Amino acid sequence: MRFYSQVLFPRLLDWAMSDPVLDRYRQDILAEVEGEILEIGFGTGLNLPHYPPHVFKITTIDANPGTSSLAQKQIQASSIEVENHILNGESLPMADNTFDSVVSTWTLCSITRVDRAIEEIHRVLKPKGRFFFLEHGTSDDANIRVWQNRLTPLQKIVADGCHLNRNIQLLVEHQFEVIRLERFYMEKLPKVMGYTYLGVAISR
Repeated sequence: MRFYSQVLFPRLLDWAMSDPVLDRYRQDILAEVEGEILEIGFGTGLNLPHYPPHVFKITTIDANPGTSSLAQKQIQASSIEVENHILNGESLPMADNTFDSVVSTWTLCSITRVDRAIEEIHRVLKPKGRFFFLEHGTSDDANIRVWQNRLTPLQKIVADGCHLNRNIQLLVEHQFEVIRLERFYMEKLPKVMGYTYLGVAISR
């Protein structure tokens, strides 16, 4: 499984998440990031080209050494300085109140102790900081949710821990006040995989 997780899966992830359909969602969620920025679940660096022009530096984390290795291509092609760390979002070494913006795209689905990760995001954000998230999760359609629950055990194996059935809104609201939220099915994806939460949250 380690060979699959760290060698094969990062390449599959990079291929799947490079679909141009996703670019406009990346641009949307990143448009208002500012200040000191942390991106959790950096993956293969596909968000980098979509940060606004005023961003000169970001700090990033990802737990998978394989994706971090592939991300070097995006880092080298970008004008943004990237301080990249191989870390799990459940335990961040950064001090309290460090960042103005934290970004998470298609990441909260895969963190084992996701509540702990959201606590950490809250901790490292400054009091007026904002959490920008773009995540797939449980649908508002009961029929779709049935299949999401059935398929999640298989999805966790195939997609390196990914859950189809997490309610991202409720998870975020444990620590934050959500000030913007859009929920929709993403284009070109099966409904069990494509129900999406795009939002911005601030500390309560």
